Amino acid sequence: MALLVGAAVAVVGYRNVADPPIDGQRLGFTLRDESSVEIRFEVTRKDPSRPGVCLVRARSLDGDETGRKEVYVPPAEGRVVLSPVIHTSRPPVTGDVYGCSMQVPAYLRPSGATVPGGAGGG
Repeated sequence: MALLVGAAVAVVGYRNVADPPIDGQRLGFTLRDESSVEIRFEVTRKDPSRPGVCLVRARSLDGDETGRKEVYVPPAEGRVVLSPVIHTSRPPVTGDVYGCSMQVPAYLRPSGATVPGGAGGG
């Protein structure tokens, strides 16, 4: 039985890595000043009617992460392009998309929003 459960977990994990339900790709970035960077990125989802969340980050010249931001991705009919500004603790040299998820924390959801198959927002 444990072997079957392990195999099922492996298959689901592989499907989500090989063909994730949500994906964020950087389109570009603009260094705004010594303490902020604007990142432009595109999000695609298997089910664009569901909201998502992406974590974007800024990095300094030595590669250290100097800022991060969770970005709510609203439901849409197709791809979504977003341009958040990340405030940094040191001068940024780049911005990138760290990753995206369909598991939107309640504190990011618009008031009263619900997630299909999930709990209501707040």
